[in-house]
Amino acid sequence: MAPGGQIGYEAGAMSRIILCRFGELFLKSGNRRRFEGVLHKNMRAALVGIAADAVLQRVRVEPAHGRVFVHAPDDATALEAADRLQRVFGLVSVSVTAVTSPDLEEITAAAITLVERERQREHPSSFKVEARRTDKTFPHRSLEIARKVGARVIEATGLSVDVHNPALRVGIEVAANRAFVYAGARSAPGGLPVGVSGRALLLLSGGIDSPVAGWLAAKRGLALDGVYFHSPPYIGEKSRDKVLTLGRQLATWQALDSVTVVNFTQAQRRLREVGPPELAVVLYRRMMMRIADEIADQRHCDGLITGENLGQVASQTIQNLTAIEAAARRVVLRPLVTYDKVDTMALARRIGTYDTSVLPFDDCCSLFVPRHPATAARIQDAERAEAKLDVAAEIAAAVASAEHVMLTERRPAAPVVRTAGVQ
Repeated sequence: MAPGGQIGYEAGAMSRIILCRFGELFLKSGNRRRFEGVLHKNMRAALVGIAADAVLQRVRVEPAHGRVFVHAPDDATALEAADRLQRVFGLVSVSVTAVTSPDLEEITAAAITLVERERQREHPSSFKVEARRTDKTFPHRSLEIARKVGARVIEATGLSVDVHNPALRVGIEVAANRAFVYAGARSAPGGLPVGVSGRALLLLSGGIDSPVAGWLAAKRGLALDGVYFHSPPYIGEKSRDKVLTLGRQLATWQALDSVTVVNFTQAQRRLREVGPPELAVVLYRRMMMRIADEIADQRHCDGLITGENLGQVASQTIQNLTAIEAAARRVVLRPLVTYDKVDTMALARRIGTYDTSVLPFDDCCSLFVPRHPATAARIQDAERAEAKLDVAAEIAAAVASAEHVMLTERRPAAPVVRTAGVQ
């Protein structure tokens, strides 16, 4: 477990408290109160089911200036809560703390106890004390707190100080009526709280790219539903299960609420029949955009999200993307458009979707694909092929037979927000 996992100090402790930090929300001016309100709601949602109801009632979120405190009744609950809060967008880091009165002796005793426990567990070779004094009436300045506590830790433990690259960072924050002591901080994803930027529909496949695109969209405050295009019997149920597993993995980040499974077999067959082979990929994706628009109407989504990129495969050219997007009624966002595959794979590993994405189960994107796809498709050529088909009927049939799968309980307090612009 990373430093920060131990709470440690008990004598004089007021409660087990997780100190949660946010970053970008500071810049939101007139929207900050609304953004913080959504963040607090999302934090509470992340903690639901963490323990028995009697315990959960004692897990509470306390907003403070520039911080959010989460109170937990015991060490085990606090550690599990910290694990969950690390996946809440809008937070940049969390630390499980020992809480003392704002007294330098108590603070020092807590720091020594914490360092001793870290020595037994992690065997750090050096340390550094980083102090922050929000209560300016406290008689010691921040640097003085760090020096005095650091000297006592050296005396008690024999560890050396390294102010540039310490193996252990001991944090101290002194507030008006309490102080927090902790070892290190666990990283959280940052960004904006899910829900402050509206709602969008993610075109989710079983590959590496689209789950990462959804995660990045959620990081910018978009609440997401998903749509998956399934083509039985050519594509088996294991592929469907794989995509739903990816959806559930995104749901652990509060990045996806549901997935609508669309049977795409008949539409693919007919498009293959009416269009030239080289246009097949463009025609498939144009139909996906139209069906996704209809699903987005049902889910109250204002935009579409895809995992498309530029030049990653032969068909991902600016001309083809233009021809595909022309079929959509909503804005199409492509969070990965400037990423290379190595960057996307690294992020997939970080967020936990990579191992599922590389399972050897195909999706409809690999079905009926021509050997030489068009790389400079024109909208008029696509429209000419589609004119041979009752496009509206194909869309209606696909939407009517779609299956809606909830991954989480819908969070009503995260409203669909239509904004003219974010301050």
